[in-house]
Amino acid sequence: MPFDPSVAPVPAGPTGLGASALSLSSALKPYRPSFDEGDGHETSLAPPSPHAGNLAPLSYRERDWGDGSYPPLHLPETVRVDDALGAEVDRRLVAWAERIGLHEGRLEEFADTGFGRLAMLAHADSDEPDQLLIAAQMNAAWWAADDYYADETDLGASPTELPPRLALVTSAMDPPPDAGGYTAQLEEQIRGDPVLVSLRSATSHVSRHSTPSQVMRICNITSQMYVSWTAYAAWRYLETPPPVWRYLAARQHDSFYTSMTLIDIVGGYQLPTDLFFDRRFHTALMQAGTASVLVNDLHSVEREAADELPDSNVILLMAAEEGCSIREATERTVHLHNDFVRGFEQSRRALGGVPSPELKRFLRGAQAWMAGGFEWHANTSRYQS
Repeated sequence: MPFDPSVAPVPAGPTGLGASALSLSSALKPYRPSFDEGDGHETSLAPPSPHAGNLAPLSYRERDWGDGSYPPLHLPETVRVDDALGAEVDRRLVAWAERIGLHEGRLEEFADTGFGRLAMLAHADSDEPDQLLIAAQMNAAWWAADDYYADETDLGASPTELPPRLALVTSAMDPPPDAGGYTAQLEEQIRGDPVLVSLRSATSHVSRHSTPSQVMRICNITSQMYVSWTAYAAWRYLETPPPVWRYLAARQHDSFYTSMTLIDIVGGYQLPTDLFFDRRFHTALMQAGTASVLVNDLHSVEREAADELPDSNVILLMAAEEGCSIREATERTVHLHNDFVRGFEQSRRALGGVPSPELKRFLRGAQAWMAGGFEWHANTSRYQS
């Protein structure tokens, strides 16, 4: 129908009593979140990464690992190794950890772990130290919860205390509405726990570089990950190792998928929400995250077997369930890893017709994360000492 100037247009909003107040409220400035002044944010003027915005998928090759006697891991090529950049991110990360009281008395060991190096290796489309620090902080905070709450009994981890501790994580990252004196008690508890402080502070830094939907994505997926942790705690407490299928069902929701959700935030763009939660993309990213977490199981099996209450590890579970040697279970895990990587590649190709440069960039970022995570596990003191 052609436009008729004699016909009054339909109002775009409400009319009548109170409409002026609504119009006034809609004209107010948008919400601006408050930030933690000690969250490590430090502006700098790094030039754009030569890899930023690159949409071309990475090539794959067979990569030796460990002592070289096991079957190789099928992985993408590593995009970038910049030791100076990794060291700068680690410098900022350690200063942040010291400021908030994380790993008090263990800072030297924490510094040697190199979460800043992990961010440099895994997030190759950014050369900006402040943006890479986002990934370093979030991973350091997630791992701190793993150490102090879930895995390391000598650091106070306890399967019976894990669920109530995790119940406070979401409140630290996503503060609930004020409940008067009860909120004051909650805040006192959060401020007294360096793990919760680290999660809150890291989330503040995320918020400086992302949209509200990206922030809530991180909060919700963190909670999703911690559901699996409560299952691990029950298995440890009851000393009833799960069958491998049940472990993998939990592990695929507690994988480096969580870390990979930071890819577009660190890269300075946003994958549209409907694409991020599209089942096809979700499957692809979970395949990449699961492959990467199996690399973690391969490198951490000795550490976890030596704990007073051994944690679930696919190699230990396979060996016990199938009556095979640790070596044979390790080889089976390598093949499982390679199947997940090839599954990711099939999923990536199936998404090739979606006309979204952000999607292509994110999928390349997932490839870079798999390669960077492999490089980091092979060299970090956490799994080599």
